[in-house]
Amino acid sequence: MKKRLDGRTSQEVRKVQVLYDPFGYSDGSVLLSLGATKVLASVTLQTGVPLFLKGRGHGWLTAEYAMLPTATKQRSMRESVNMQKNGRSVEISRLVGRALRTIVACDVLGENTIYIDCDVLQADGSTRVASIMAASMALHRAEAKWLEQKKIKEPIIKDTLLAVSVGVTQENTILVDLNQIEDSQAIADFNFVMTMQKDIIEIQGTAEKRPLSSVQFDQLKIAALQAVDGISAVLKDFLNGEKAEEKNITAAKSSSARPGIFSLERRLDGI
Repeated sequence: MKKRLDGRTSQEVRKVQVLYDPFGYSDGSVLLSLGATKVLASVTLQTGVPLFLKGRGHGWLTAEYAMLPTATKQRSMRESVNMQKNGRSVEISRLVGRALRTIVACDVLGENTIYIDCDVLQADGSTRVASIMAASMALHRAEAKWLEQKKIKEPIIKDTLLAVSVGVTQENTILVDLNQIEDSQAIADFNFVMTMQKDIIEIQGTAEKRPLSSVQFDQLKIAALQAVDGISAVLKDFLNGEKAEEKNITAAKSSSARPGIFSLERRLDGI
């Protein structure tokens, strides 16, 4: 099987690392690395909802996505300097918010809003799928804190999100988890967002250089569903580890212990 530039097979996902709670003041935060792509996701809960929900006793979830100026090799201008939001950032923000609202019971939040902030520290392709998974995991961290502090009466998370990018090369090879070079050269690339049970939430994609056949699209879907098997396994380990940590939360606080990097490299070998 032909190897890619970084040594992976066509069906192999990059090394993933997760750092718990790097943000001191958020309710839950996760620093997720997907290869060289690094995303910091943080979650906060604040009183109030958008105007269209006022008086209904219903909560809301919204997300913001942004890339730091030096997330790419060519420094970009901050959106605050341009005095307007980047169109791509707005589109991805909406994607992250839509995806997360499908797994959150906003109707039991009361008139409160969950804010998700996804900041790309370093970009090497697949930043939106990395943001979705980082945000989903950070939300689990926040939910545990809200339950402990009695800010919510019952769990609000119904599932955990998985996401992966897939693409087709000029030679019609299907690749999963595209890095930046592969993404720029692909004739078509798609992002699949789904639950742990592989129920599809959203598919984003386009054929950029020539039309994509229905057979090729089916192949992309199969590749995506297979690729998330390894990711699903490690996220379950992440969540199980989080629950175990919650049981020892007093000891962890008294010793000032902080969770370290949880490497998923071994579990992703051979996907």
